[in-house]
Amino acid sequence: MTDNKTAPIGVFDSGAGGISVLKRLWALMPNEQFLYFGDSANAPYGTKPLEEIRALTVSAVEHLLDEGCKAIVLACNTATSAAAKELRETYPDIPIIGLEPALKPAALSGVHPTVVVMATPLTLREAKFQSLTERFAHRCELIRLPAPELVELVEQNKMGTPELMDYLEALFAPLDKDKIDCLVLGCTHFPFAKRELRALLGSRPVFFDGAVGEAKYTKVVLDERGLRAPLDAVGAIRFESSDPKKLPLLEQLFSFEL
Repeated sequence: MTDNKTAPIGVFDSGAGGISVLKRLWALMPNEQFLYFGDSANAPYGTKPLEEIRALTVSAVEHLLDEGCKAIVLACNTATSAAAKELRETYPDIPIIGLEPALKPAALSGVHPTVVVMATPLTLREAKFQSLTERFAHRCELIRLPAPELVELVEQNKMGTPELMDYLEALFAPLDKDKIDCLVLGCTHFPFAKRELRALLGSRPVFFDGAVGEAKYTKVVLDERGLRAPLDAVGAIRFESSDPKKLPLLEQLFSFEL
């Protein structure tokens, strides 16, 4: 790790979804350098065995540290569930900022609201989410909604297509859409389907996205550790992918209006 305040912040996701977090980080800290790495060659993570996800995440983080990153943002709920604890133990001097589904603010947003948590299968079954549900499920009517195929549709740049809309209609068909108060977007790929979700669900549900909180927390951690770049520094973003063919998608999604 370098102590250079102008060193990059590493942002990692299983693919392109973490761009939704990168956009929030850039909006808060445009004077910082960012290195985004998406492991699209191995996406999606959410249907893989835990040990494989952990190994892929550790490998990606090691790459970002080799590139001189001063902090790591895990812009992926699945990767956070699988590897954040191990990474923090391995690199105690490096800020490792993880992500979790925004169940807490959704559950506390009203009087026993109906909360749908969309996420990958692994995120929904791992201990981190189970701990969240133990703390806040009594405050709401909680509905878990695994949506692994949505990751693939975003990776394939299918936003705005009938294929994406057909998938979402089938996914929500078993639910009473008129009774959904809150929708937690528990995967960083999912905000890129907000327009389709809003068209399907109408104006009633409030959407909750953990990326906003993660970006704010990252800024707090960097401030506390004296790692912020000078305010007059010129920020920049560099994109990397384990599948070079996905680089144009990363740049395209960065300009996508969330």
